[in-house]
Amino acid sequence: MTRDYDITNEAGVDIVHAKFWDDCEGVLGTYMDESNYDMLVNTDTDFYSPNSDVNGSDPEDVVIFKYRKNVFSAEEQSGAYDGLLGAAQPTQNRGLAAGPRSGRLGGRDWFTNEQSDIMDHYINGTESTLFDTADGDPVAIIREKYAQGMKSDGARGMVWLRTKIYDSGYNYDTFFDDIMEEWKGLSADDARESAKLIRATFISDTSYANAVLSGIAGFFDRYPRIPFGRATSYTENNYDDYVKCYPFMERLSTEFKKHMPRRFARQTLEADKLDDRFRVGGKLTPFTTITVNKNFRTACHRDAGDLSEGFSNLTVIAKDKEWAGGFLVLPEFRVAIDIRPGDLLLINNHVGIHGNTEIIPPDGKTIGEMERISVVCYFREKMLLLGSKEYEDTRREYVDSRRLNKEHPMWRNLWNGISSGMWDEEEWYTFLSGKLGVDTVNEYHPTAYESAETSLDDFF
Repeated sequence: MTRDYDITNEAGVDIVHAKFWDDCEGVLGTYMDESNYDMLVNTDTDFYSPNSDVNGSDPEDVVIFKYRKNVFSAEEQSGAYDGLLGAAQPTQNRGLAAGPRSGRLGGRDWFTNEQSDIMDHYINGTESTLFDTADGDPVAIIREKYAQGMKSDGARGMVWLRTKIYDSGYNYDTFFDDIMEEWKGLSADDARESAKLIRATFISDTSYANAVLSGIAGFFDRYPRIPFGRATSYTENNYDDYVKCYPFMERLSTEFKKHMPRRFARQTLEADKLDDRFRVGGKLTPFTTITVNKNFRTACHRDAGDLSEGFSNLTVIAKDKEWAGGFLVLPEFRVAIDIRPGDLLLINNHVGIHGNTEIIPPDGKTIGEMERISVVCYFREKMLLLGSKEYEDTRREYVDSRRLNKEHPMWRNLWNGISSGMWDEEEWYTFLSGKLGVDTVNEYHPTAYESAETSLDDFF
């Protein structure tokens, strides 16, 4: 059913106010097609959520997107292409955006929703909360629900470990059916323990996604396995190519300021708190990070990690410009955007659900023989937790020194140099002061020497 919009035109720009905001949580992880939109945007457009009619609301707080055609020059696009193309590499780290998971993943198979619900039934010892099992065998009812069309893809991102199943004497191809037959003959307690053992032994504890061509350029914040701010791998290893994107990024920043001045100011205020060496182009832009996707039809998702008060900036670059489709769809507002090379889309990606329609290559080419490269530029909020570049580099040196030191009391084969509480220990303070001085320790760890001072005071 077509939904309603209020549409006016001001100075050649369509101003669209949606009168609805549909609940579309059910489409997360699925692909979009023409049934998911009523409006296709391919001219300059400002699109607002229904909240835009609230008295006193700032227009920039209720913008869903602003789209402008032919913003970037051929030279700017060429620089972005040369500087960023190589960042899009095969990855399984895109979660929901990588699309429905079914069939094989390399030498593994997805652990499906159906299998998970059946195992949950045995492990929990109660009927599944997802199904009405009062009138029959719970497992049979679960299987029937999926047979009738409920999604049984690998949305949890887990896979079966084929080798371990073989090594345990099972026939891999009939393994799950065989194990269910075993469970039927066991007591509830024995079936529960068997199901718990199967889950712990035969399912990878690593979350996977479909392989896609995607990567990041610019800079990234800390996370547990890599606890230091740093340039992304692509940027570090291809810096001379990467910097070719700077004129494009500077123009992007200028357009962001022009069309969303308050959001730009908020993002710049936060970016100014960073060491300039963690910004794309230093003070030229308020961006820290660039996601680069090649021929990647994203499934529905929301972006995470970008500054809530900022805004995502998206464009498409390509040498081959003849593809069809690839529309960015916002199903909650039943609108799609036909983003072409040189266009700019300013979009609230962390609020609105979005995904792409199928990318259709030119006649005579396959999808692998063409290029549609989408570029998303943003400010990662957790970058604000970083110290100076020298401080973050020293954290990296410290991790490496521990990892390579076989005399370290915690060293073991394949140890990554990381341990719980390592940043609040004397070992780190000594290393840091040796590299950057005691003043740096006090700046970033103001309580580092409190215990020592307290002990001396007590002594005297």
